Amino acid sequence: MDRYRVIVSDGERFLQSMFATQLNHLVEEEQILKHTIVAIEKFTCNLVQGKKLLIVLALRVIQKESEKIGNPVACQQPGGPSVDAQASTPAAVTPAPSSSVNITAPSAPAQPSRSIKQAGRANHAAIYPIESLSLYQNNWTIKARVTTKGDIRTWSNQRGEGKLFNVTLMDESGEIRATGFNAAVDELYDRIQEGKVYFISKAKVNLAKKKFSNVQNEYELAFERNTIIEECPDASDVPTVKFNFVPIGELTEVAKDAVCDIVGVVREVSELSTITSKATNKEIPKRELTVVDTTGFSVKVTLWGKQAEQYTSTDHPVIAFKGAKVGDFQGRSLSMMSSSSLHIDPDIPEAHHLRGWYDSAGADKTYQSHSNSTSGGLGGGVNFDRAEIRSLNDVKTSELGMSDRVDTFSSRASIMHIRGDNLAYPACQTQGCSKKVIQMGDVWRCEKCDKSYPQPEYRYVVPMAVADYSGQAWFQGFNDVGKIIFGMSADDLVAIKERDNAEFDRVLEGTVGATYNFACRAKQDNYNDQARVRYGIMRISPLNYREEAQYLADLLRRNEWSR
Repeated sequence: MDRYRVIVSDGERFLQSMFATQLNHLVEEEQILKHTIVAIEKFTCNLVQGKKLLIVLALRVIQKESEKIGNPVACQQPGGPSVDAQASTPAAVTPAPSSSVNITAPSAPAQPSRSIKQAGRANHAAIYPIESLSLYQNNWTIKARVTTKGDIRTWSNQRGEGKLFNVTLMDESGEIRATGFNAAVDELYDRIQEGKVYFISKAKVNLAKKKFSNVQNEYELAFERNTIIEECPDASDVPTVKFNFVPIGELTEVAKDAVCDIVGVVREVSELSTITSKATNKEIPKRELTVVDTTGFSVKVTLWGKQAEQYTSTDHPVIAFKGAKVGDFQGRSLSMMSSSSLHIDPDIPEAHHLRGWYDSAGADKTYQSHSNSTSGGLGGGVNFDRAEIRSLNDVKTSELGMSDRVDTFSSRASIMHIRGDNLAYPACQTQGCSKKVIQMGDVWRCEKCDKSYPQPEYRYVVPMAVADYSGQAWFQGFNDVGKIIFGMSADDLVAIKERDNAEFDRVLEGTVGATYNFACRAKQDNYNDQARVRYGIMRISPLNYREEAQYLADLLRRNEWSR
């Protein structure tokens, strides 16, 4: 995550400064420019390598565009190791000449209205905000709430064996992940309780391993044997969990493998089941919750381990999920990780609103999953729009799908070729499952449902080359798309292939040249370490020549030259 360095000035002195990441949007949205006048409402001042650095935590813009005020000189006043103050003195901006600068933006040092912030106890050092921690600091203390606490996990490899646990810590400036290993597990695990506030010092600051963390911080902490953790009796100034909710209906806009927060009502709860880990060969408990909200969409959220075992609510609670990982199985799904947390019936406005809505109307509604809207091609979501048809060449040159967001488009194209290999897969017969089943002797077994069937239900996976006047592209459709193109179920087509290969080839050839209207989504993924864009069919419909002729006639009537 970028951090913006700035130089701030009050017209007489200037000082090197840094914005807390929660202020990044002000720079990115150009609400702050060079020489903007602001009031710094909250900051902390630290010594980094002998130099004073102001960390701006909160500000408000007084005047966006202004001229430079005065001829400020460098601030030489001696300062303590950390100052946290409230201020409202307007400040002018001077650009920051630094090679690590992303952009120059304003703020200003203000006179402290109170002395060094103490943790409510005279024997504590100055309290640093989490946002200000860096590799260059050693003597610091933070005051933070434990928002999540993971289970103790063990590992074994060529270098030996060990154990660890993770916690997520939060204060008003941000979050940071902390990990304890081996001796620190024995010393600290039982002392740390989720939801409580602690003074923490003498932990090591490391660069964050993003592969193992979903916390938005470029650093993380390592608890050591001499790490000091003391419970804080006064937790009133430390916030509880911060959420950034994504509506369930908008999960397709969130990139695969990203993390997000959602809040919804639990519609269904699956039985507790287990899967066997390929890495450890151990059984892992899992449970799936179907969660809905006011968008009319549902999503499956998978709980693992103790979370799955301990979940017992059966009365359709409202749950806020923090830091769930986004998957694309059946369109969109969510999976809880060791650093994720769930909060049942939280005391927040969003939860109260959902409770009232579900009890009054939501319980009787029918909800749509993302698998219906994004995979099959006949569900809700994006519709084909004749007025917005884009040529295949335009789709490619516009680089749709190349960003982190999913792009959608309408296209009209003809099928040029369909791959005959792996056109269908054996799927579970349980309604709403569709997971691939494995043949075990005379039966087909679904590991997800823990059920066996004498035969599977085949479902289409249809990769096809399509073309229009401008070029060619590869589209991919699923079961409902295949039914429209072939005019039969996947079971029937598989039976034809097993019975007569020549007839199967004739069926494939009969699809070539057929023209359809497509509503598609473009999404980037990686294959063999190379980025590529995949075009998934969300809706498909044969041409209706009466409707097409009517649309063209309407276009002619609306043009001035036709009158």
